[in-house]
Amino acid sequence: MSHIHAIILAAGRGSRMNSSKPKVLQTISNNTLLGHVLSQAKTLCDKIHVVYGFEGKQVQRKINNPNINWVEQAEQLGTGHAVAQAMPYIDDNSISLILYGDVPLIKKSTLADLIHKAQQSGLSLLSVVLDNPAGYGRIIRKDKQIKAIVEQKDASDIQLNINEVNTGIMAVHSQLLKRYLSKINSSNAQGELYLTDIIACAAADGQTVSSIISQNQFEVAGVNDKVQLAELERVFQKDQATQFMQQGLGLKDPNRFDCRGIFIFGQDCEVDINTLIEGEVSLGDNTTIAPNCIIKNTKIGNHVSILPNCVIEDCVIEDGATIGPFARIRPQTHIKAHTKIGNFVEVKKSTIGKNTKISHLSYVGDAIIGENVNISAGVITCNYDGVNKHQTIIGDGVFIGSNSQLVAPIKIGKNATIGAGSTITKTVPNNQLSLSRTKQTSLKNWQRPTKK
Repeated sequence: MSHIHAIILAAGRGSRMNSSKPKVLQTISNNTLLGHVLSQAKTLCDKIHVVYGFEGKQVQRKINNPNINWVEQAEQLGTGHAVAQAMPYIDDNSISLILYGDVPLIKKSTLADLIHKAQQSGLSLLSVVLDNPAGYGRIIRKDKQIKAIVEQKDASDIQLNINEVNTGIMAVHSQLLKRYLSKINSSNAQGELYLTDIIACAAADGQTVSSIISQNQFEVAGVNDKVQLAELERVFQKDQATQFMQQGLGLKDPNRFDCRGIFIFGQDCEVDINTLIEGEVSLGDNTTIAPNCIIKNTKIGNHVSILPNCVIEDCVIEDGATIGPFARIRPQTHIKAHTKIGNFVEVKKSTIGKNTKISHLSYVGDAIIGENVNISAGVITCNYDGVNKHQTIIGDGVFIGSNSQLVAPIKIGKNATIGAGSTITKTVPNNQLSLSRTKQTSLKNWQRPTKK
């Protein structure tokens, strides 16, 4: 079986983007346009060649893939010229798959079909039928066979009425590609070497040009400005949402859901509107996410409730926990089973034990908190001395009264109680009440009140 070489054209500037970044580094779903194309190419191709031009070093740094052969197109003299730059690196006995770095939604299945046809006929072309074909090269057929592609600026009035257009994506036996590239010239309105001219060369040579007509115009759509970028972002997100729902995810409104990464979920999970998933996020079974939440690089267990307006990043949340509303869970936090993190609570780089409650208006940072702890409203761990961070350790069964400050480094013993409004600066013994409204006092014989 012939090796497959991908040649991805990514040399354009994209001036209509009005950006300092090359067009191929604009993003859809937190991945560059070129990154989307590369993700498809690497699953099908033995070797990938990227033809770069404008800000090429920036492109290489961003993609940062040592397995790519980077090929410079110093002057942009047309698509035929761009492909020709890669030819010295292409084996004669291979298939060249020609792709574009600004066509991000091309499907693997379409490319696989295109390669298969090229292996059979030597040359296959991907086209699409558009209601408004303005700006695209027209496919010229005779007796249903493709004979040429005529660019918009070179087309006659009759040819301009053709609705089947060239996508530019093709698969060609590399020996044929090299032969036909040597025959094309720049005798056209643009004064460029058009890759599309190899189709007429092939037809004149008696070579069959097989074709696939894409049924999805967005699959083959290029991106030229921010308007088109936003349009394809929405198409991409809607396609993802459809796939997730087919796999069993409940989405209240798929038009108001964004996944910009990898999303794994169990059975009977439900996600409400305006939720943003980033990085790698997983949900167990029967977990719900309420409106307006941002979740990034987080593992969430079974039967977890994420209430509205939460921001959660780089953490683990175990089974049965409740988060929010309006909670912020920062990186390196581990929230254990059946814990409640309530409204306007911020947790950072901390472990929160089972059945612990931090219900409202508190900050917990650099802390290890035991099981069955109650942290009341307005409690903060004072973890930063202006230079260094320090740790707070709270034992099992502790009750901390409202509006208290725990000045780290500090340790609160098991089953201790901190009176409301206290600033605690010293170790607190087990089973004792500590408070500091005038000065810190510990009562040895104090008994915690019981429910009447």
